[in-house]
Amino acid sequence: MTATLRYLFFLLIVRPLMLLGLGVNLRHGERLPAAGPAIVVANHNSHLDTLVLMTLFPQRLLRRLRPVAATDYFLRRRDLAWFALNIIGIIPLVRDVRPGHGDPLAECAAALGDDAILILFPEGSRGEPEKLGAFKTGIAHLARRHPTVSVVPVFLHGLGKVLPRGEILPVPFFVDVFIGEAMGWTGDKASFMADLDHRIHALAAEGNFPAWE
Repeated sequence: MTATLRYLFFLLIVRPLMLLGLGVNLRHGERLPAAGPAIVVANHNSHLDTLVLMTLFPQRLLRRLRPVAATDYFLRRRDLAWFALNIIGIIPLVRDVRPGHGDPLAECAAALGDDAILILFPEGSRGEPEKLGAFKTGIAHLARRHPTVSVVPVFLHGLGKVLPRGEILPVPFFVDVFIGEAMGWTGDKASFMADLDHRIHALAAEGNFPAWE
């Protein structure tokens, strides 16, 4: 029943709103992973980031798509938690990791073992509209555990204007999505993070967008 609700929610509500209502301009869509396991990594400015990325994939891959989000944000309300976990398919991630509290990446690793396509936002939280923040290194730890899994960088532009942090009503605005070429584990955390950062900034530069005002 839950799987059916998820399928219908994305087919009848999310896809029409995201792809038609926003006017999404997809660049290099052929670089999106056609199957799992894979990790999609993007910048984060809006609650809509996750939904836009999920609608870029064929509906047949919906059951493979698993966004990763901080547990402390959506588990405070039981109804929101049920919706996030069962309809959006979110994997909860504990941000405040303490010794002896288990492996925070265990569920992500298990999902990759089940051929999932993870969607991660390494900035951790939504930053200022259309400004790239520093990436946290959790993605490097996950890539090190799964060195054969492709990591696909993505740059999103415009969603910080459509639904910025603190707002509840979206504003119609064009959205650009740039898909980068897949990368893999480089052998150490520093070089991996530097490579990822370079690729995301290169995608941002490809758009040649004027400074956000």
